[in-house]
Amino acid sequence: MQGIGSQMSVAYKDLCLFPDVQLPDGFRIPKFDLYDGHGDLVAHLRGYCSKMRGVGGKDKLLMAYFSQCLGRAALEWFTRQDVSKWYTWYDMAQAFARHFQYNIEIVPDRMSLAKMEKKPNESFREYGFRWREQAARAHPPMEEKEMVEYFLQDQEPTYFGHLITAVGRPFNDVIKMREMVEDGLKSSKIMSYSA
Repeated sequence: MQGIGSQMSVAYKDLCLFPDVQLPDGFRIPKFDLYDGHGDLVAHLRGYCSKMRGVGGKDKLLMAYFSQCLGRAALEWFTRQDVSKWYTWYDMAQAFARHFQYNIEIVPDRMSLAKMEKKPNESFREYGFRWREQAARAHPPMEEKEMVEYFLQDQEPTYFGHLITAVGRPFNDVIKMREMVEDGLKSSKIMSYSA
């Protein structure tokens, strides 16, 4: 047994999860988006299947290349599985979905959005994008008007007073207005309400 100490074998036959899978002539491995264990697992599975559409019905090939679209925690989970329990693509996809189902169940709600803060190292635009991305996942879904209202309530008092006029405006306008207010406060063109 070749190995790292007595821990594990590093022989190909022991490392390759699907050593018997043969590639069809002319098959090129698509470039996949990586799933790292966060986000919508169903959207990821759909994306994977769409990129592998030329091999539909070839379960072993679908299963063998699934690890190519996984990163970090998801890849670690995958490599620790007993693949002999998976007879079909459906078996593997079900195991994957069961394990990462919490990403669908734990969706942002209005309370978690209200507590979402800007990170010290991110620009306001990056923060706004991250906030809006989470708001789009909220359940029940939020209308744009409601998103703007919650986002405005999340602002520091210094900015809130200047942005109150943004109620009813599109979310992108609020981001632009907030950046303008920030620039105005820095350049002293706008007076801070806290002063």
